[in-house]
Amino acid sequence: MEIKNPIFENFEFEQMYHLFTSVSGNEFIFRFDENYSFFLQKVDKYLMPYLDIHAYCLTPKHIHFIICFKSKNEIFKNLQKEEVDFSKEKEHQFLMQPISNLLNSYAKAYNKTYNRIGALFLDFIKREILDEEKYLLDKFKEIHLLPVELKLVKSIEQWKYSSYKSY
Repeated sequence: MEIKNPIFENFEFEQMYHLFTSVSGNEFIFRFDENYSFFLQKVDKYLMPYLDIHAYCLTPKHIHFIICFKSKNEIFKNLQKEEVDFSKEKEHQFLMQPISNLLNSYAKAYNKTYNRIGALFLDFIKREILDEEKYLLDKFKEIHLLPVELKLVKSIEQWKYSSYKSY
């Protein structure tokens, strides 16, 4: 029997996930407001053709998203490419690539801006499948409360780098 680690679940079309990562070491992912804005521009560029974001929260050392990958047909239409068939492993790699591109692109720009070298993020993006409504709601609350728990703000409404106010 294969034991699955929920942190390494393979990505699948039309599946909902909690994606999260944190900074490598004591560095900050976001030092200034401009860093958050720049990252969100990169999210738009790299991720939006592939997925829908249902919730997010960015803090100086953490990134959290609740996402749902679009259908294969919709993704290929967005990319203006002809649809191809995938094995499950190739499907995962295909869906992982834009996330990897996002993190690598941001890290390269960050390193150049702050004259630093080395990894900014941990080696991989962690992910959990969200296939139960209660679990989804718990994660939704958890990621929006993170700035309060980290004592960045006193109330959830004060944090401007999350989707909380959208709801």
